[in-house]
Amino acid sequence: MELQLKDHVILITGGTDGLGFATARHLVNEGAHVIVCGRNLDRLAHASDELSKAGTRVLGVQADVTRAEDIHHLIERIETEFGRLDGLVSNAGEAAALKVEESSDEQWQADLDLKLMAAVRLARTCLPLLRKSEAGAIVNVLAFAAKAPSAASSPSSVSRAAGLALTKVLANELGPDGIRVNAVLPGLIASGQWDRRAETADVEVDEIYAAMLARNPVPLGRFGLADEFADVVMWLLSARASYVTGTAINVDGGLSPVS
Repeated sequence: MELQLKDHVILITGGTDGLGFATARHLVNEGAHVIVCGRNLDRLAHASDELSKAGTRVLGVQADVTRAEDIHHLIERIETEFGRLDGLVSNAGEAAALKVEESSDEQWQADLDLKLMAAVRLARTCLPLLRKSEAGAIVNVLAFAAKAPSAASSPSSVSRAAGLALTKVLANELGPDGIRVNAVLPGLIASGQWDRRAETADVEVDEIYAAMLARNPVPLGRFGLADEFADVVMWLLSARASYVTGTAINVDGGLSPVS
């Protein structure tokens, strides 16, 4: 299937590792120009070098998306370097799973800043460029817990649920401009975060995968692959999804009880 993404300019936050990097790699292989941002300079440099091998234009920008000034600087760099933006993938985030009674105000605020307010500010700041595109699209990366939160899953599940509402609000507001807004809700996906967790715990990553699957029975019986996640995001960014907006697609092997 031809996705018609050649020469599109796509921004991916949290694009230096894991699901974001997998999406960026797929996009450059489709001929898209990609901007990735992240806080870690070493990962940013490595990701930019790897992505550049595909032959399209790649821009790596160090940015902390919880800081409004970093977001403004990022979008200014995109306007200067490319003069346009066709897609935004709001992917920055990390899991925080606590019981409400054991969580602090500071933990809640930090999670909301990273997962919700960053997406709000990015969408708002990107809009002038996205409105110039004939194929503007936003994909918010959330988590299946946004639809089906469990005990001891806050503040992330609550922040992600707010992201789900934000996706619907933006879809309604930006539809008249021809900008589509959707969300992808991953479940258990193999990525760098699990490798780092295994290294910290001094265990094999397969042990972590097995323990997670035992606690979270996935109908397909396995962790997903980052490439499988990236395929769905790319489709939502593409002209092949031109009549799809305001929806949230589970990429979780059937784990979520809510469709």
